[in-house]
Amino acid sequence: MKNLIINTARITVLVLFLGSCSQSKDQEDKISISSLLNEMIDRDAITKFPTKDFRLKQESSYNRASKTTNDTVGWFINQDFNRKNKEEDQNFIRTEEINGQKEWVIMDHQGPGAIVRTWMPFLNAQKPTTTSIVKIYLDGAKEPTLQGNMLGLLNGTGLFPFPFAHKSLRSSVSFFPIPYAKSCKITVTEKPFFYQFTYREYDEGTKIKTFTFKDFKEENTLIKKVGDALLAPEKITEGKHFTLSETLNTGEEKSVELTSGTNAVRGLSLKLDSYKDSTITRSVVLKMEFDGQETVWIPIGDFFGCGIGLNPFQGWYRTVANDGTMSSRWVMPYQKNGKISVINLGNNPININLEAVVGAYTWDKNSMYFNAAWRGEYPVSTRPFSDWNYVTLKGRGVYVGDALTIWNPVKRWWGEGDEKIWVDGEDFPSIFGTGTEDYYGYSWGGMSNDFYEHPFHAQPNSNKYNKINRKTEAEIGDRNTQKYSTETRTRALDGMPFGSSLQLDMEIWSWTDCDMEYGVGVYWYGDAATKSNRKGDPEAVKDLLGATKIIIEE
Repeated sequence: MKNLIINTARITVLVLFLGSCSQSKDQEDKISISSLLNEMIDRDAITKFPTKDFRLKQESSYNRASKTTNDTVGWFINQDFNRKNKEEDQNFIRTEEINGQKEWVIMDHQGPGAIVRTWMPFLNAQKPTTTSIVKIYLDGAKEPTLQGNMLGLLNGTGLFPFPFAHKSLRSSVSFFPIPYAKSCKITVTEKPFFYQFTYREYDEGTKIKTFTFKDFKEENTLIKKVGDALLAPEKITEGKHFTLSETLNTGEEKSVELTSGTNAVRGLSLKLDSYKDSTITRSVVLKMEFDGQETVWIPIGDFFGCGIGLNPFQGWYRTVANDGTMSSRWVMPYQKNGKISVINLGNNPININLEAVVGAYTWDKNSMYFNAAWRGEYPVSTRPFSDWNYVTLKGRGVYVGDALTIWNPVKRWWGEGDEKIWVDGEDFPSIFGTGTEDYYGYSWGGMSNDFYEHPFHAQPNSNKYNKINRKTEAEIGDRNTQKYSTETRTRALDGMPFGSSLQLDMEIWSWTDCDMEYGVGVYWYGDAATKSNRKGDPEAVKDLLGATKIIIEE
């Protein structure tokens, strides 16, 4: 009897222990504030197709008259906002009366998900204020889990700290993750102006721990750790270093072979001896081959995000320093072999100093190759209105960023065009934006021609302004967006997985009938079988270089 009691006690302890382990494992498997924050700075995570599959979706104030590409009028209407006193403006989901108060519903997602990016502009370019309250209702709750001033809650001065949320140029942007298990409804207490709420839509049954204030407060240490990491990315030093210090004559290409076996390029830096000729950042091309396949072919200004000339900025994935050192922290895995090459398509010899840091990497069935490609075109006519294709991809992958460089021949604003992104063959874009500058994280583009930077987006250059030459108080009213502008955006939690295809178009919509120059660098991870409509094109670079020199001289 004594042995039976002891054995029963042991069994009870074992059951309790196993139950505790099961609960602990269940919590670890759940998507939560902490798992998403850790993912945000996990550089390896984005190299793998998500095991907890999702698609990125967006609710925005895009014009509801835009229904089909066959309607060449409705598709390009620029009324992608709501005017306060115009009843006909209905660029939102619906209105509801809650506790006797009218609220405008701007997002209503049923199913598991997570908000990963929000954007809203100042209501007036000169006044960063609003009295509208944004309310976020999670999992069908009758009372909002989160609410606050529409701008203040999400601009780094409220609940979510900088740099997760921040005041961008005349807008409020937040990347702080808000997970939910069942549903998310977002309302505002005044008719919405412009807005974008970007979220992950997970497969039904995905385990998610819904956002609570209790969890948020408990993650204070992690929030600080991730925020600090985003603002001051560590220099990649651990691994085997490969260098290429050479003089490249016109048309010459030189390469460095990397360690064989399963590895990853974890850091890459390049410095030229001179940037006096600003077009050198387009004439010097970076090429990479992994496992016998060319996956990177792109001018260095588009790869590192500085555009035409040396325009310094600091981001999570890339840094362009004042001394001319351009650095990348994209993880680029391979299974057998890798090679990095630099090509000189310019008219004069150049001196290059390149360093790559290669470290260990665990390849599995979800691992993918890093890709970067370029498209350039001149002239691009602004009339009739059109969509300009960044890239079209076929296969499986995750889209992770881009850098757009344009030449505007006139002073008036060029960037009213919306991004339109189709995923996996859908009939209507799951991402339909409200303006090029909104896609790149700021607003009121005609006035916001100053430099700005953030871990996930930046305007390294616009007109004559960059990090070295900032706008002065006396120039605040300057609306000149003539000459070159570079906009760049990279993605962490808002990376876009696609199972079979992705097409990203940017609408060409300027206030002036003119010819512009467009050049874009695009970045994605994909399987070896994933195909792109962008290939290395030396002649296109040379043609654009010729046009660039002519328009610069003019």
